[in-house]
Amino acid sequence: MYVVTGGAGFIGANIVKRLNERGIRDILVVDNLEKADKFKNLIDCEIADYLDKRDFIDWLQQSGRRKFKAVFHEGACSDTMEHNGAYMMQNNYEYSKALLDFCQARRVPFLYASSASVYGAGRVFREAREHEAPLNVYGYSKFLFDQHVRARLSRKTAQIAGFRYFNVYGDREQHKGRMASVAFHHFNQFLESGQVRLFEGSDNYGNGEQLRDFISVEDVVAVNLFFLDNPRKSGIFNVGTGRAQPFNDVAVAVVNSLRQSEDKPALTLDDMRQQGILVYVEFPEKLRGKYQSFTQADISALRKVGYKKPFLTVAEGVGRYVRQLLQRRAPAKS
Repeated sequence: MYVVTGGAGFIGANIVKRLNERGIRDILVVDNLEKADKFKNLIDCEIADYLDKRDFIDWLQQSGRRKFKAVFHEGACSDTMEHNGAYMMQNNYEYSKALLDFCQARRVPFLYASSASVYGAGRVFREAREHEAPLNVYGYSKFLFDQHVRARLSRKTAQIAGFRYFNVYGDREQHKGRMASVAFHHFNQFLESGQVRLFEGSDNYGNGEQLRDFISVEDVVAVNLFFLDNPRKSGIFNVGTGRAQPFNDVAVAVVNSLRQSEDKPALTLDDMRQQGILVYVEFPEKLRGKYQSFTQADISALRKVGYKKPFLTVAEGVGRYVRQLLQRRAPAKS
């Protein structure tokens, strides 16, 4: 059996779907469906069972001789604006430690979600302690678990692979609310008003010119499955494209993909600014000092262990994502 925690969530549900495409259905999804609309992510997936995250650790301890092929640990509180540190550390740190303990005791491969937030406001995004200084308690919870993993790697009994996801966008994120990707928000804003909203300049960047490493969830899942297929490879790895692109690029890709769906010609960034399609709003005061204005994954460690597949650009990945969103909005054919 395969286990996917956070399996009804964004990345987890995409992993479940890709496992299905490999013919795998013996999957236990672990999640918290208090936010009930997450179930929609699993409607087109096949799973063997579901378990609430609050019951999962106890269930594991009573699982007896049940065989587990791998655990994908994607479950976490990912709200970077959450200020309850006790909750964040219990949910993201202590829970992860308990699950890792089980996997090591039973020699089960453990593939887990870390985050690029561990790097904070730094300019070097390499998997090394000197570059890590998170800006919020979410980032700290991820950082501290990475530190826990580092201390155990030399005496591991089975694969441990941690993935520092950068700015992930793509299908099955509609439940995330304010934490959904800018691509998702821009898609909805443009359909509702014919405009998209971006932050004004900050940290010496121009309007909409803050730079992030945007990565499609398709690529994120491909990296996870590469490690599943290579259980001798362990460590902590950046999962980004290695390219920093401005938020303006995402907005342009969304708008032009929607225009293409209506057989309208593409517009340049300057065109969109002049026509009032791009609207820049004041940078929120509450984000000052807590916001990463630049991220760019150093993916040399990932390449060194043999992951060779090219990553989608913003134009490619966002274009595919917009087509998926339009397809999901289309009325079902009778």
